[in-house]
Amino acid sequence: MFQIANLTSNQNVKVVQQMGPFTVIEHQRDLSVRPESAMASYYCAEMNVRKRQVLCELSKAQVTVQAGAMQWMAGDVNATTGIKGVGDLLEKAMRGKVSGEGTIKPEYTGSGIMMLEPTYKHLILMDAAEWGGAVVLDDGLFLACDSRLKHKAVMRSSFSSAVAGGEGLFNLSLNGSGVFCIEADCPKEELIEITLQNDVLKIDGNYAVAWSAGLAFTVERSGKSLIGSAASGEGLVNVYRGTGKVLMMPTGGSVTHV
Repeated sequence: MFQIANLTSNQNVKVVQQMGPFTVIEHQRDLSVRPESAMASYYCAEMNVRKRQVLCELSKAQVTVQAGAMQWMAGDVNATTGIKGVGDLLEKAMRGKVSGEGTIKPEYTGSGIMMLEPTYKHLILMDAAEWGGAVVLDDGLFLACDSRLKHKAVMRSSFSSAVAGGEGLFNLSLNGSGVFCIEADCPKEELIEITLQNDVLKIDGNYAVAWSAGLAFTVERSGKSLIGSAASGEGLVNVYRGTGKVLMMPTGGSVTHV
């Protein structure tokens, strides 16, 4: 039996989102400052540069987190590697190698709670059901998820285009039912959602945060010819084709809807 005081009830802590086993909290100001850093801390808070954390309630669901993300835990919490035999280890090692994600993502079970490390990035909770049960994440965004979600490495539609664009060939896909959390460079309020119905979306830069697994993802020239690409002033663009949706950051880049 345990009790926790002065966490979500703290006046300096704001609950910004809650979904499934996850609660995202935000520290409104950095109160642990010295005189020489007080001014910087003040303006950080004014400009929404704040520490954020994820609280995981394992009584609601067991969770899988990025390696090294745990800060503290209380109560009945058991950590496992999530590996179910030699075959599963080899599969996860291969997926980690090609996708750039950690090979081992620890799974936590029990009825206690766990807090993840603070970050200045924006923590966004999403439900895989809203993506038809299959969503692809951009590299390095995954933080945590309901352990019922299966992890897969999905390959881009074109090997040569990925190499030419300096992009990774594989991305992490989450499949099944459950809530997941990503770390993004912009808040949820700024993310743009574009829904395609057998159509095409072209983005100049890595501004897509997540997209439906059913979309074909390639890197192509912005124009139909080398001359056309040169004339437009753009080079290679990320292209999403088919039916599904794309969640995109608005900061920089250009979008063409064809």
